[in-house]
Amino acid sequence: MDEDRVVEQEQATVGITALGEQVQAQAPALTRLREEIGRVIVGQQALIERLLIGLLANGHVLLEGVPGLAKTLSVKTLAQTLSASFQRLQFTPDLLPADLIGTLVYSPRDGSFTTKKGPIFANIVLADEINRAPAKVQSALLEAMQERQVTIGEATYPLPAPFLVLATQNPIEQEGTYPLPEAQVDRFMLKVWVSYPSKEEERRILELMASTAEPPGVRTVLSTDDIVRLRRLVDHIYLDDKIKDYILDLIFATREPAAYQLDLQRFIQYGASPRATLYLTLAAKAHALLGGRGYVTPQDVKLLAPDVLRHRVIVTYEAEAEDISSDSIVERILDGVPVP
Repeated sequence: MDEDRVVEQEQATVGITALGEQVQAQAPALTRLREEIGRVIVGQQALIERLLIGLLANGHVLLEGVPGLAKTLSVKTLAQTLSASFQRLQFTPDLLPADLIGTLVYSPRDGSFTTKKGPIFANIVLADEINRAPAKVQSALLEAMQERQVTIGEATYPLPAPFLVLATQNPIEQEGTYPLPEAQVDRFMLKVWVSYPSKEEERRILELMASTAEPPGVRTVLSTDDIVRLRRLVDHIYLDDKIKDYILDLIFATREPAAYQLDLQRFIQYGASPRATLYLTLAAKAHALLGGRGYVTPQDVKLLAPDVLRHRVIVTYEAEAEDISSDSIVERILDGVPVP
């Protein structure tokens, strides 16, 4: 048995080494991608990294922050670096589902119906101010985001691959908005808080963008085939059993905090679902690839856990009364669960 275990360990080591070589081979393209985005977006490294993780891990991303923090510009710049179709949708209260997914058009000449596909049939869809759309439009997105298909009339149409929804919302304006239901928010792999830049970064923004000229252009770096190939590589990133157990412990701590000696039960109404387990695993693998590694470390998991869990941990009224947010709960869980 000991000899078999040694052989298995040697085979695993060889496999990780080969995988590391594949990861290093892709590093120049990912570096060029970051550099091109950095020509337009100053700072916001965490935001850019999360967008790339969503792209590599095939997961939708929700960006939340006050106006003027380059959320929309970041998504548009990312799309420009990719040889992929892009649609920007400005969500408004009068938007209809047909404006998003398409509709059937009647031809009086022969009495037939033809399908007119909507703007959602694109590789990258920017849903700008998504919380301004009514419930009907938000529900129309559910099928598209989860199953990568839409239904128009009686026919179902697959969306192009890759398909990625990058949405923005403004947290400070409530008038004329429709808060996203939990089922909708849960479709997003990551919910990212976009913060203000530092003083030095804002100085660079002033020097680069305080002009009536158009922002500098970017070059195309990756094709859709490249994205698909990188996603396959993400699937093969090595995940040790101890890392798997750590991910499961973090998720189960949101459901059964007492089992991890955490006094949080009264603050958590609902914990994270199995979808969170899958998304945290994929996001950690994508982060490892961006870091030039063929394996996941505990730090990959710990760094991305807040973005994966903040919109999946539903707090109680008691937590709201004591001004305890889901972010603070996730932080206490990360501090309380032992790191392998």
